[in-house]
Amino acid sequence: MISAGCARYGRREGLSAREIFDEALDELFSNCPKLSRADVGALFLGQAFESFEHQANTSAGIANNYGLSGIPTVRLDSVSSSGGSALRAGYLAVVSGEFDVVLCGGVEKMTSFDTPTALEIISMAADRPFEQWNGATLTALNALAASEHMRRFGTTEEQLALVSVKNHENALDNPKAYFRKKVTLEEVLASRKVCTPLKLLDCSPICDGASCIALCRPDLATKYMDTAIDIISSAEASDCDFVFREDLIGFNATRRAAKKALSRAGVEVREVDFAEVHDAFTINEIIAYEDLGLCEQGAGGKLIESGETKIGGSIPVNPSGGLKAKGHPVGSSGIGQAYEVFIQFTGRAAPSRKVKDARLALTHSMGGAGVTAQVHIFKARA
Repeated sequence: MISAGCARYGRREGLSAREIFDEALDELFSNCPKLSRADVGALFLGQAFESFEHQANTSAGIANNYGLSGIPTVRLDSVSSSGGSALRAGYLAVVSGEFDVVLCGGVEKMTSFDTPTALEIISMAADRPFEQWNGATLTALNALAASEHMRRFGTTEEQLALVSVKNHENALDNPKAYFRKKVTLEEVLASRKVCTPLKLLDCSPICDGASCIALCRPDLATKYMDTAIDIISSAEASDCDFVFREDLIGFNATRRAAKKALSRAGVEVREVDFAEVHDAFTINEIIAYEDLGLCEQGAGGKLIESGETKIGGSIPVNPSGGLKAKGHPVGSSGIGQAYEVFIQFTGRAAPSRKVKDARLALTHSMGGAGVTAQVHIFKARA
């Protein structure tokens, strides 16, 4: 990874997805002056939904609009892990030897409609015959996971709320974040109920945003940047839809992807300096702790309570603010995690949220209620 860019997340009124993505590309090329448009061999774009702008086949239009004319472009959709899919596709394209330099990006324009309409569109991420048809939203499915986790392991609403408190604090000094404000435990617990036990401040926001990264062959990296970052492992896995699972307290797709990624990288999760994980709902981060191996199954609530996942703890999680506070423009989120790795490793993060001496990072992106997952491991060059 030789460069990265990210548009500000939030309600970007008056701007199209294409214009928001231009903002991310502007930063990417600014961060790597030696990289030119002519160097780029392909674009892999994560974008989940066509309905928000009534526009399909977006990747070619975005590339040509920015002067990346004639290159192969692919749009990838794995709903909330579309960005993670784009990152993996770009990684494989370079590793295969087909391309020297590629762009991986993600974008979503989600605020064009009112909330009920937006939620109707987002609910397409759930299984149509058995989940959507019976009124199950992604919030409801994750609430079921939370309820079962609480029943089995004694996880509390206060522990869920601590995820929100931590991630809002991390987002405070992140200029790309949607919610740059602290929240208290009491405020989270008192926020409006959405689907018990999940409350409004347990849920990530509907918002607009875009992000992108540039990848190149490892032997070419120094041509473009002195502080290149190696992606030392990439893995992806899938699972059946939530309604068909016997186990509701963990996500097998995450477990499989994490096991493969760590094994291929030759590292243990305890060696990771920080992680950006999927926290569309606070229960997701607690379950991710367990599925990634940061703690034993059932101990995720105690881990957030311990403070070890805060900046300054033994394993900081979501120093960007996560999907919960930075925002969750679904196509962008997986690439936005890689952008956070870039700014942490290259010294661009604000001192208040900088992870000290970080050299090894993990990103975890998840689509739907654990239907797809990607795990990537990044290492700073010496």
